[in-house]
Amino acid sequence: MTTRISPDTVALVRHGRRTRSRRWVAVCVTLAAVTAVAFALSLMLGQTFYTPAEVWGVIVGQQVPGASFTVGELRLPRATTAVLTGICFGMGGVVFQTMLRNPLASPDVIGISSGASAAAVIGIVVLSLDETPVSFLATGAALAAALLIYVLAYKKGGSGARLILVGIGVAAIFNAVVSYVISRAAEWDLQTAMRWITGNLNDATWNRTIPLALVMVIVVPLLLLRSRDLEILRLGDDTAAALGLRVERRRIVLIVLAVILLAFATAAAGPISFVAFLAGPIAVRILGPVGSPVLAAGLVGGLLVLVADFAAQYAFGTRLPVGVITGVLGAPYLVYLLIRSSRTGGSSI
Repeated sequence: MTTRISPDTVALVRHGRRTRSRRWVAVCVTLAAVTAVAFALSLMLGQTFYTPAEVWGVIVGQQVPGASFTVGELRLPRATTAVLTGICFGMGGVVFQTMLRNPLASPDVIGISSGASAAAVIGIVVLSLDETPVSFLATGAALAAALLIYVLAYKKGGSGARLILVGIGVAAIFNAVVSYVISRAAEWDLQTAMRWITGNLNDATWNRTIPLALVMVIVVPLLLLRSRDLEILRLGDDTAAALGLRVERRRIVLIVLAVILLAFATAAAGPISFVAFLAGPIAVRILGPVGSPVLAAGLVGGLLVLVADFAAQYAFGTRLPVGVITGVLGAPYLVYLLIRSSRTGGSSI
């Protein structure tokens, strides 16, 4: 016997879908607009104020006395790197958090960023490599760290809890390596190595930003196209398999795409602390249950890094690494999640 669905029910379902879709679009457009305003303000404000006309003149290639150097060579690459790395960290972080259904499953926590930092510090201090080889080494190390964590946690499928616990252990090992190498580093290597520990945009250049942008042009659309798979995986492995999803294959694809973004962002600015950790939960709170949080998390990450970097430059009388500011924001939230998880036996994003 076939059950007929009433036209009123169909209309109600369609109305709900349209409402959720409009909310998703409105939130993403608003986040993009706020990020664009913050980006423009970061180019105008500083120790010297430049008008919007002067900033625009620099962007279109005109020679503007004073502004051509300050805006074109210092502020513009720095702000661009901040936004792009924030988008990468936000998107990469929310993929892990959503797929494993736990906000603790962030690259900051489970060792991927730590692997890149350890490789970069070894490349600088031990191998005396230049900037470009160090970036490639860090990128490869982030991918290798993700593979190591996945293999160690694999047991008839990748369990979210196992991945997090194994990742925390691997992160502790990598952090110990970083501490040991730093303790034996020469004074002239410390400043360079510190960028790979906290994340720093003080020496941002187009040479680091352009490769990141090129990778994003390829990887970000692929990740957005796979966001539906991510939403299905969020329901659990058994449910996803029942819906016809090849769970392990799709999980590996999502992990690879996310790690590529995280690795190149880390190579451009270092492992900016807790951006990947914070962006996803913030985006989910803003969006509500209205669709994939991947794009919104990327926009939140870009805005977070941009604002934190501006505060690091001008709010404390000295130029701090941006990772110090994001670390101050993220650490209390991490403690809160750990306390909540210990009381409830788990946590879901």
